[in-house]
Amino acid sequence: MKKQRLLILTLFTALLLAFTGCSQSPETKESPKEKPQTQKVSSASASGKKDRPNIKILATGGTIAGADKSKTSTTEYKSGVVGVESLIEAVPEMKDIANVSGEQIVNVGSTNIDNKILLKLTKRINKLLASDDVDGIVVTHGTDTLEETAYFLNLTVKSDKPVVVVGSMRPSTAISADGPSNLYNAVKVAGTPEAKGKGALVVLNDRIASARYVTKTNTTATDTFKSEEMGYVGTIADDIYFNNEITRRHTKDTDFSVSNLDQLPQVDIMYGYQNDGSYLFDAAVKAGAKGIVYAGSGNGSLSDAAEKGAVSAVKKGVTVVRSTRTGNGAVTPNQDYAEKDLLASNSLNPQKARILLMLALTKTDDPHKIQAYFNEY
Repeated sequence: MKKQRLLILTLFTALLLAFTGCSQSPETKESPKEKPQTQKVSSASASGKKDRPNIKILATGGTIAGADKSKTSTTEYKSGVVGVESLIEAVPEMKDIANVSGEQIVNVGSTNIDNKILLKLTKRINKLLASDDVDGIVVTHGTDTLEETAYFLNLTVKSDKPVVVVGSMRPSTAISADGPSNLYNAVKVAGTPEAKGKGALVVLNDRIASARYVTKTNTTATDTFKSEEMGYVGTIADDIYFNNEITRRHTKDTDFSVSNLDQLPQVDIMYGYQNDGSYLFDAAVKAGAKGIVYAGSGNGSLSDAAEKGAVSAVKKGVTVVRSTRTGNGAVTPNQDYAEKDLLASNSLNPQKARILLMLALTKTDDPHKIQAYFNEY
């Protein structure tokens, strides 16, 4: 009997030790814990990518895509030689804040941006923003005419999703190139919900500006873009801070659509100066101008000779808008000029007045209606 009890006890102890050893085996107990944990990390990563905004970068060239053999060259370089994929690869940090993809529209210096390119760019943006797969647009652009393209987009994009135009004052090969930082900030702004409904924005030098109010003020300095009279919309200091609201009509709330346009009316700009004459107006009319913007002195003043040319142009069916060469301030309506249908640009500088006049002429040639556009936009 004692032998049987001893045998049973021995067998029970052996079974207990065997069971304990199996429960401590990493192959049977620890592995199942690690496998679900790995899946969870993978799932979180996929979710993070899905939660990031989808930003499309449309590249047009300019200094931000410029390059030179010398790292110290900041003025003698070739614009528009670096492609959009290289721009994206140069700032891998963008992938931490957005799902970024690129498309090359053109690759030129911004002095060669023409009406055909403006129409192509706007139509492409409108098509992309109509998709649920695109949350915002960044346009890389040369700085020389950046404000003109930005204002054109401000008037013709038919979406309240963010559209941000960005450039740089130094080429990609320069020692302290500002392009990568500007591009990163532009993607950041385009991806934030707070940028929605603010019209086309311009981002350079850690500042956010409205396309309506910003202008280039210096030939080479990195802080060249300023909104002197109206102020910046916001600033960037790691985080994004929006400070001002835009009250002028823009984007989807404008009267302008380019969806069925293949060309825009010819509008020329003339510069007022001492001893100017009427012959410049005559030349513009002869060359086919449908509109003329006069960058006059002071409050859009015309000399007697210039006024003679302007009135003659109006009588031939050309719309004439008075702007100012001063760089700041509004050109106000003047009863004497208004009676001769010489319109006022409000606070638009000559180059932006040209943009609005081109679009206005696609809708009407009535001077009263066109003046209303300048008051609203």
